[in-house]
Parts: sequence; structure tokens; C-alpha cells
Amino acid sequence: MSSLGIQHFEAFLLACVALNLTPGLDTFYILTRSGREGRAVGAMAALGTQAGCIVHTLAAVLGISAILMTSAIAFTALKYLGAAYLVWIGLRMLLTRADGPRQPSATRGTGLVAAFRQGMLTNVLNPKVALFFLAFLPQFVSMSAPHPQLGLMVLGLSFIGTGSCWSLVLALLGGHIHHVLNARPRVGQWMDRVCGTVLMGFGVKLALHRPG
Repeated sequence: MSSLGIQHFEAFLLACVALNLTPGLDTFYILTRSGREGRAVGAMAALGTQAGCIVHTLAAVLGISAILMTSAIAFTALKYLGAAYLVWIGLRMLLTRADGPRQPSATRGTGLVAAFRQGMLTNVLNPKVALFFLAFLPQFVSMSAPHPQLGLMVLGLSFIGTGSCWSLVLALLGGHIHHVLNARPRVGQWMDRVCGTVLMGFGVKLALHRPG
């Protein structure tokens, strides 16, 4: 690791585990999708959020994320786009009517592909995540190393690896919730309303966020 300029890798991994265990938008989204549509859909949602983290890692390595930190216009545009997307997902959940058991293959934003796509977009369109990668990863890499970009890439992939493990655990937990809700459609409908409201809340919180 020293050849890549990586410092205190063990401490970095511990920080990754702690950060992944901290509940946030990705945690809530994965539990929501797996609870509504089963663990397979939840697993795809988890993979989608981690795919978004790959995008942020590449952006941090290439320096693209620095644009968000220095450009108020770019940050604001991405922030409002991400906030609008979260509010849109929340509204769709609020307007969903569940008169029978949920089917993972149903349309209207449900299913494997939709879960992956939405998981990735909710992560990619969150400028707070981009700034996190830009601020967090360089703390464990010496910029005087021959190829610090490779070190940043290794750290980013390590963070994604620990996050993927925890995200898949969340998908399995949500799958158990799905079995309960599948037998009680009315309870599931209330869950849709609660989850939709929370996602809209995340969107409003993102829209009001100020970098600093």
C-alpha cells in the first residue's frame, strides 16, 4: 500500500465500516425497496447505490468533484436535480395504491432494473456524496506519491467493498419485512406513505443543504 501512497489503511477500513453502518439515504432506500418488493430487488437497489459510489470515486480521482466544491452553480444545479428526483420518487410512492400482494415484476418504477437505476441516480445526483469522497479519500493518501490517483482508486473501491457487504445485509433484512407486508397489503400501503414522505423529506433536506 505504501507504494500507492496509502497511509493508515487499517484506520481507513475501520472508518469505512463506521460510516457504512451510519443510517442515511442509501440505507433507507435499500430497506424500502427490499421491503416493498423482496430481497432480489433490494439487492439490485444496493448494487445501484454502490455503482453510484464508483462514479463518485472516479470523479474524485479525476478531479471532477473539485468542480462542485469550487463552482456554486454546478453544486446548486446538481443539488436541486437530486432533490427533485427524490421528491418525485416519494410522490410516486405516496400515490401508489396496494390492493393486493406486491409483485416484483410489476411496472411503474418497480422491479430489478428500476431499483438499480434509481439507487444509482439517488447516489450520483447527491453532491454531498461527491464532496464526501473528495474530502475523505485524500486524507489517507500522500499526494507526493508517484501515482496518488491509484491510491485514491484503491481506497474508493475498498469503501465500496465494505459498503456492498452491508448493503446486501440490509437487502436481506428488508426481504423479511417484505414477507410480512405481502400478507398485509393495507399495512404495506401505509408503509408506502411513510417511506414516500421520508424520501420527500430527504429531497427537501438536500435542497436546503449549503456546502461548508
